[in-house]
Amino acid sequence: MGSSVFLLRLIIVSSFLIFTFFLEAVHGSKKCYIVYLGTHSHGSNPTSVDLQIATYSHYDLLASILGSEEKAKEAVLYSYNRHINGFAAMLEEEEAADIGKNPNVVSVFLSKKHKLHTTRSWEFLGLHINGKNSAWQEGSFGENTIIANIDTGVWPESESFGDEGYGPVPSKWRGGNVCQINKLPRSKTNPCNRKLIGARFFNKAFEVYNGELVPSMQTARDFMGHGTHTLSTAGGNFVGGASVFAVGNGTAKGGSPRARVAAYKVCWSLTDPAGCYGADVLAAIDQAIDDGVDVINLSAGGSYVASPEGIFTDEVSIGAFHAISRNILLVASAGNDGPTPGSVVNVAPWVFTIAASTIDRYFSSNLIINDNEVIEGASLFVNLPPNQDFSLILSTDAKLPNATFRDAELCKRGTLDPEKVKGKIVRCIRGGKIKSVAEGNEALSSGAQGMILRNQKRNGKTTFGEPHVLSTVGTNDDHAGAQPDFYLTATDTIKSDTTIRMTPARTLFGRKPAPIMASFSSRGPNKIQPSILKPDVTAPGVNILSAFSEFASASNLPTDNRRGFKFNVMQGTSMSCPHVAGIAGLLKTRHPSWSPAAIKSAIMTTATTLDNTNRPIQDAFAKTLATPFAYGSGHVKPDLAIDPGLVYDLGLTDYLNFLCASGYDQQLISSLNFKTTFICSGTHSVTDLNYPSITLPSLGLKPVTVTRTVTNVGISSTYAATAQLPGYNITVVPNSLTFNKIGEKKTFKVTVQASSVTKRRTYQFGELRWTDGKHIVRSPITVKRR
Repeated sequence: MGSSVFLLRLIIVSSFLIFTFFLEAVHGSKKCYIVYLGTHSHGSNPTSVDLQIATYSHYDLLASILGSEEKAKEAVLYSYNRHINGFAAMLEEEEAADIGKNPNVVSVFLSKKHKLHTTRSWEFLGLHINGKNSAWQEGSFGENTIIANIDTGVWPESESFGDEGYGPVPSKWRGGNVCQINKLPRSKTNPCNRKLIGARFFNKAFEVYNGELVPSMQTARDFMGHGTHTLSTAGGNFVGGASVFAVGNGTAKGGSPRARVAAYKVCWSLTDPAGCYGADVLAAIDQAIDDGVDVINLSAGGSYVASPEGIFTDEVSIGAFHAISRNILLVASAGNDGPTPGSVVNVAPWVFTIAASTIDRYFSSNLIINDNEVIEGASLFVNLPPNQDFSLILSTDAKLPNATFRDAELCKRGTLDPEKVKGKIVRCIRGGKIKSVAEGNEALSSGAQGMILRNQKRNGKTTFGEPHVLSTVGTNDDHAGAQPDFYLTATDTIKSDTTIRMTPARTLFGRKPAPIMASFSSRGPNKIQPSILKPDVTAPGVNILSAFSEFASASNLPTDNRRGFKFNVMQGTSMSCPHVAGIAGLLKTRHPSWSPAAIKSAIMTTATTLDNTNRPIQDAFAKTLATPFAYGSGHVKPDLAIDPGLVYDLGLTDYLNFLCASGYDQQLISSLNFKTTFICSGTHSVTDLNYPSITLPSLGLKPVTVTRTVTNVGISSTYAATAQLPGYNITVVPNSLTFNKIGEKKTFKVTVQASSVTKRRTYQFGELRWTDGKHIVRSPITVKRR
């Protein structure tokens, strides 16, 4: 296997060098110039017509120098047609000088090299390696925090897990030298080291249902890529020169780049994401607890019955409860079954549940339709000649006689007629929520040159850069009504025999608005414990570039022979989850005595509900604002979380009392208390769990009062409260809290009352804020009148 990996890497490098030489030969003395024309006349909200007019005015200007519109279109790389007015084009020095003489041109200048950034999500979250007083610096880059990852294993040879510059393994590590990873042939180094300090696999449950794995598979080595990706996102080193398909170039890194990491392999199928069994998962959690880790990342979850028993019948819930009892925070993904209401999983109050949203980086390609319409779409991979026209065919017009219309629409296996598809670009409808490479495989096997992948209505505006097996551009669903200043959308006016061109994939930064909630991200309300808001927070989970398994194919399709990738782009709450695990690692390093609940509270109460335009976070669907059922407390802000001011702390007794209030059997509760009898005493309410959010799912006309206690973790200060909940009366008593020392606790009560005119059977969202002028400690309030 080692020889084949090396050979594939050699082929990839050689191909890249040939490609670079080809580009240099084609461009010759031409260089990339930016032509700036000042501001647009169409204002700040351009229509699609405005955008097209601006684009063609750029072509006209350039054509006056180059001699024809065709040459102008060939030269233009980008047309800045929204708010900036200008374009970038490949020009000779004399041509650039001539354009500069035009009285409408403000300036013409060479495009300069900039320092590029990959796993852009960390820059988007405000972390910079040379920043001052950021969470990275304050949290010592997660130094010596131990992050466990329960997933598909790890590719230990990745530079993300190299141990250069690392000291001895922390003494708190109790996992010994167990490293259940087979060495690559001819390798002289141990797979584990002072960075990757342990690796184990758990497959007994998998083998019961699927048969015994061959000896070469009995390893914690990652053959799929998912585990390597998630672990490096949480705790991978800084690695320069990271990219995939020559886009997203820059430096990869994890949230706690100096953390120690350990891999626990529980997922075994090379093609089926559901190849993880709960018994194996629970065994891995148990082992990780025993090994002495600080944070557990689990980018997986089940779909258990929505009943109170779910807390005790779900392996993640059970494992997480035992983890917090040992002062270990378990971070888990919310699931990818959105936007269906109530689809969120991993909902126990002691689990940190993470939703997914976009970042301000976008992998993009333009579709030029009939030479007169430009549509911007998402693409990671386009290798078609940018100036060559292709004929488009709708997949439903290319279906085989025995295929159903719906199956053909989704380009399912064996539905396309090669005689109709060969040499064309086929338009398919996205079938998967987070992964749609199978559609492209059907298109390729049928002879297509490329594919347009159009969203279904449920996908909204969420488009992905995926490692497709052929040139592919994803577009929005036109029924989602995307706004002109966001992604442009394809429409049903595109018919078979339309002429299509695709531009090469490129990386765009600074997209606005961002974040936007991903359509696939599972939503609340919490069906098992309605009084606990889930998910807890949202983090980057779309177009995330991180380390990958060099064994796995780029697309994970069995027929895809492209292997040897050090990095790859993936989507899902699987990707957002390790972002929060990485942030938790920073807080654990900075505040080693904090409980899991304190770390969780710090991240939740400092999260934001605003995007990078300072407006409320949007959902993936047009004209729709996201709610706490999509993002929980909001989008994570690590620089604020490192110094939250106040925290809502919780201990084991608090959780046990919560279970008492929920009506669970006292004997059952005692079984969670290290087999020590736990007496449910006094009166407890489920709404009084000291959670950083307040949820009242069934409010009558009588006022309801909830109790919370905050702990000071900052300077001596006085905090004032403000609360708002439209349609309800809400009061906070006391509304001012003074703290004189760290660790001091203060209790307050929040009373909520509906009126006779308050809308029934509909959730209303508000918030409670405590602020001392420096810190803002924010809690979402979610209420439904029955």
